Amino acid sequence: METKIIKIDKNQINEEVIKEAGALLREGKLVAFPTETVYGLGADALQEEAAKRTYEAKGRPSDNPLIVHIADYDDLKKIAINIPPETDMLAAHFWPGPLTMIFQKSDIVPYGTTGGLDTVAVRMPVDPIAQALIREAGGFVSAPSANTSGRPSPTTAQHVEEDLNGKIDMILDGGTVDIGLESTILDMTVSPPMILRPGAITEEMFEKVIGPVNVDQTLLSENSTQAPKAPGMKYRHYAPKAKLMIVEGDLREEILAIRQLAYEADRKGHPVGIIATSETLPFYNHGIVKNIGTRENEKSIARNLYGVLREFDEENVDTIYSESFAVQGMGTAIMNRLEKAAGHLRISASEVVKLQKYRRITFVSGTDSARGPMCAELLRHCDLKQEYVIDSRGMVVLFPEPANQKAEAVMKSVQMTLEGHSSLQLDPEEIQEDTLILTIDQSEKEKILAECDASENVYTLNEFTGDNTEIPDPYGKPLTAYGECLEVLERIIKKLADKLNSLMEEGKWEEQS
Repeated sequence: METKIIKIDKNQINEEVIKEAGALLREGKLVAFPTETVYGLGADALQEEAAKRTYEAKGRPSDNPLIVHIADYDDLKKIAINIPPETDMLAAHFWPGPLTMIFQKSDIVPYGTTGGLDTVAVRMPVDPIAQALIREAGGFVSAPSANTSGRPSPTTAQHVEEDLNGKIDMILDGGTVDIGLESTILDMTVSPPMILRPGAITEEMFEKVIGPVNVDQTLLSENSTQAPKAPGMKYRHYAPKAKLMIVEGDLREEILAIRQLAYEADRKGHPVGIIATSETLPFYNHGIVKNIGTRENEKSIARNLYGVLREFDEENVDTIYSESFAVQGMGTAIMNRLEKAAGHLRISASEVVKLQKYRRITFVSGTDSARGPMCAELLRHCDLKQEYVIDSRGMVVLFPEPANQKAEAVMKSVQMTLEGHSSLQLDPEEIQEDTLILTIDQSEKEKILAECDASENVYTLNEFTGDNTEIPDPYGKPLTAYGECLEVLERIIKKLADKLNSLMEEGKWEEQS
């Protein structure tokens, strides 16, 4: 089958295109079209065979009900019965818009459309292309998301083409959708009404109009014989090809945990994906990082979610880690989709970071021009099981200056460099609970302890590693002295790396307190 793709402008709708698409729907064929939420896969809701074609094109389980889209409120009474009185108020506030309501179905709605249920889900979209198409098609268009079942929902016509090209008759390309998440589903067959799927219309918004509503927490197993009352309640949805896991905790813990998980994967040669926000993007150094939007505007996150999940399908990653979002307002809908995309796989951020007593390692020497920077560069080249911020500082630094030229020369002899290093004075404010201070000499340790409240974090390098080899000071001596110093430091830093790895792996940081 050849899928015809036609661009259409919602601000200047081509009536001929709408007539052509409407005729296809009346013939029982399938047309994908934009709504304000996601692209829908349209079929005549009152034709049993059209529903069957919808399920076949999507690869969708036949017990997963379809949503019937209408363009005129009066048409609701033709497909639904026992409509509760609060429906009028809800429709006045939220229709047309991203709200689906469930009612008892009338006899004209086939069971193929409702997934075998005696209820029908109904929505009135606000998108003018959708409204024009629904009217032209006869007023009742079933339209699940226009994607392969289980995949991230489409927010552009290109997403639809990726999944359904050759399987459906037409795609109306109306550009990128406005909201990016499916409609809120509200079950009107129970009292009080119950939210079965969160969306842009939130619990708080409903309560301002009709008073309290319930929120359904039910998730059905894919092996369950019970039919889902609404789309997305039973089967895994919105999933990228890679395994997606949500890292949960406070935001700082989440960032640290994801950094460590990405670092571990990169260390083993397995790049991972990271779903970050504008606020957290700069904190990640490893993995393929994608910006989903800003936490200051959760609508931007909703709009980008499915697009980002699809983008990862083009990347060579097996695993994607995502930050979590507050379960309130729009965040409830975002987390609902993320959890289903992840198959409810979660990682506790605190469980990952609890083994990370130190996240920064600072070497302290006199002038921060030779031995300290050499230690830092040597440790950066070690195979560490944890990602650390590794740097160096000096106790007496009058002004920033580059590394000692002889120190740089001997580092180059082992394919390392101090180029770009600029000496800095140790600032007591830099010594945090997760900072490990390793001084080159005992005198530097004593001075820090006298001036800073950091006794549990400060050791000499010899003391922490248990190596009593004296670290020579080559300052003012020939190049050979710097080479001899490097040999000593290489051995001690190797011991340091081994100890850091061992203590992290065994969770024995408390022994260093």
